[in-house]
Amino acid sequence: MTDTPDAPTPQERADKPAFLTQTTFGSFDLPENLLAGLDEAQFKQCTPIQAQVLPVALDGKDIAGQAQTGTGKTGAFLVTIFTRLLQMTDRKPQTPAALIVAPTRELAFQIHEEALLLGGHTGLTCAQIVGGVDYQKQAETLKKGVDIVICTPGRIIDYFKQGIFKTGDIKIVVIDEADRLLDLGFAKDMRFILRKLPHYEKRQSMLFSATLSHRVLELTYEYMNLPEFISVTPEEVTVERIDQSLIHVGLESKLSLLLGLLNREEWHRVLVFANTKAGVEWLSEKLKRNGFPAEGITGDLPQRKRFKLMEQFKNDQVKILVATDVASRGIHVEDISHVFNYDLPQDSESYVHRIGRTARAGKTGKAISLACENYVFHLEPLEDMLGYKLPVIWPEDDWFSEDKAGPVKSSRRAKPKHAARKPSRPRNGKTGGRGPRKTAASRYLAKIKNRPPNYFPGSFFGFAPPEDTAETPPETVKASGPEPAKKKRRRWRRKKKTAAHKDQSGATATETGGTPSQKKPSEDHAAQPRENGAPPTAD
Repeated sequence: MTDTPDAPTPQERADKPAFLTQTTFGSFDLPENLLAGLDEAQFKQCTPIQAQVLPVALDGKDIAGQAQTGTGKTGAFLVTIFTRLLQMTDRKPQTPAALIVAPTRELAFQIHEEALLLGGHTGLTCAQIVGGVDYQKQAETLKKGVDIVICTPGRIIDYFKQGIFKTGDIKIVVIDEADRLLDLGFAKDMRFILRKLPHYEKRQSMLFSATLSHRVLELTYEYMNLPEFISVTPEEVTVERIDQSLIHVGLESKLSLLLGLLNREEWHRVLVFANTKAGVEWLSEKLKRNGFPAEGITGDLPQRKRFKLMEQFKNDQVKILVATDVASRGIHVEDISHVFNYDLPQDSESYVHRIGRTARAGKTGKAISLACENYVFHLEPLEDMLGYKLPVIWPEDDWFSEDKAGPVKSSRRAKPKHAARKPSRPRNGKTGGRGPRKTAASRYLAKIKNRPPNYFPGSFFGFAPPEDTAETPPETVKASGPEPAKKKRRRWRRKKKTAAHKDQSGATATETGGTPSQKKPSEDHAAQPRENGAPPTAD
């Protein structure tokens, strides 16, 4: 294998051209109410991906765009959607005309926020349809009618199968972070959605991703109408203004090094990534006990709590957010100064999206990765994907800080205190537990078990017998009353006859193990001899 070059130095990154281009949004034929929203959002100049996408997309052509994360892809397709929907005169109002599919709820939430900001003066309505939120409320929103639907695959398919979401009038479809959708296992769901939309010749399709793999390109061949491929800086898959570094450290010193780096670096907002949910809980608790304002976010948290944590992170109420890869896509928070990879990602492409949370919109940031013995094996494929080697930093002794938190156990394996063992139902209705369940049918059967010959079953439920049915006299009922219970047959075990029993001539049948029904022979009978095998007779 050939050696990969080193990462670009800060001076080389400074020599690169500015993030924004000379192309302005005013140079395009955009509606006035949309330009008012862009001015409020302070969108004046286009990013490179916006400058290349908008001229083609505004003409109604399909696009497959590849660009680095955080370079303005969301603004590119939102401006296209608002402009084209406002220019359409043949579409039905308050019916879904544009569909935007995102891989995660956080990314859908970010797109929805930006859509409300840019399209606030257009009069077009947007709906966010994601899982983990009020199901009935979202269904009512779709029934009332919306213009733009921003969704995750699972929830929108559910509404489609129930007939709540209609796809017949969809004019524009956008697939954002297509590679992430496929990585999360939404390949079949995406194909199902695209098959239910109007034919690709009757709609405009746009696909965006940081990386265009063969699986992503397969979608473009099957469900897009000869898209135009637009790629911005494909030779460098990470944002150039990120200062990347790598530190080799032992697993036992990993936490001490992270604490020392947080004490040394000048940071404003920090994202710390771990590979497992249990690791996120453990690390966030360690940071809190060491005096750092940290919270953890994982995929199994309730959706409302996840949104609340993200709002607190944006509003500076939470300074450090520890997360799994659920936060590596679609988290657009201003001024994230540092991204720490506490664990090297197992998927090389996740590294690009992790560090892309910093240095957004032309700003600078730092990305520091810690390579321990558990995850250092993922370093070589990561550098092969990047095309260069990460610069290695060797820490000094004073970089490590003492862990004052003490032992922390993950709460995932601990059972809640209120959880009690459910009592088991006993067999055959024996004593103990709750006993056999008594239902109306069982009570009815017990009632009519010993019924008289002309018993009317409806009387158990309060119905009167027919008039032509003659009542049985009490004597008859009494005479034909319940049958006597059968005697239980007992099985008697015969005892083995011993030599003492055989010699004892006066032993009774009961003493020798016989049944109680056998008669006791008299002594005279026992003394009389038998003739021809006949039984003895009494005098």
